[in-house]
Amino acid sequence: MYDKIKFLTAGDSAIVMEFGNTIEKKINAKISAVVENLKEKKIDGILDILPTYRSILINYDPVKISYGEMVEILKGLNKSNKDNKSDEVRLIEIPTLYGREYGPDIEFVAENANLSVDEVIKIHSGTDYLVYMMGFMPGFTYLGGLDERIVTPRLKSPRLKIEAGSVGIAANQTGMYPLESPGGWQLIGRTPLKLYDDTKEPPVFIQAGDYIRYVPITKEEYDEIEKEVEKDSYKISIKKVKRGDLHE
Repeated sequence: MYDKIKFLTAGDSAIVMEFGNTIEKKINAKISAVVENLKEKKIDGILDILPTYRSILINYDPVKISYGEMVEILKGLNKSNKDNKSDEVRLIEIPTLYGREYGPDIEFVAENANLSVDEVIKIHSGTDYLVYMMGFMPGFTYLGGLDERIVTPRLKSPRLKIEAGSVGIAANQTGMYPLESPGGWQLIGRTPLKLYDDTKEPPVFIQAGDYIRYVPITKEEYDEIEKEVEKDSYKISIKKVKRGDLHE
């Protein structure tokens, strides 16, 4: 973490607020606090707020607010944020069918780690993952906290088609594909949930700062949840929990 936050220009209508040059929960907590504060303030002229691993990109209307005014506002928000972060966070449970055609690379992950497939599933689903940021497409989650035992390199040749809902591993990260797309992550499972739904507002129910818990399910449970999702009758488990109750 930097001793002093950096403010960088990004064109003539955006500013980057950079907190450090490493991926750390402490940095992410400060980013989440500033983003929440910015949203609460509803400052006229701010068009969009995009948090990343170690910075925030703020798009603004230079006709309504200047770069200098933006910097002063952001400095004030950062000073007003207390280090005693909230004791509660949102925990979202993601039902996941591991292996078979839903996770075709899980055997490779197990072999690479010198573990059994069941051990990989137990390890992967035994951690609550912090959502550091969203990208490279709407709803794609970049999660921190992957157990070192199942760290696995990306595919040597990316797939041209990955099914929506696929759960994967790439190096020391895990995450989910919200839409069908190409990709190079090792696929270990799939969720029947719609991670991106343009009929909903907002279309993505996960946000940076949330925690994700993967819950192993059977093929029968997958099919049943998939039917409920299609009928829009499935209730996603999103609850407030104390940080001390997380599995990290």
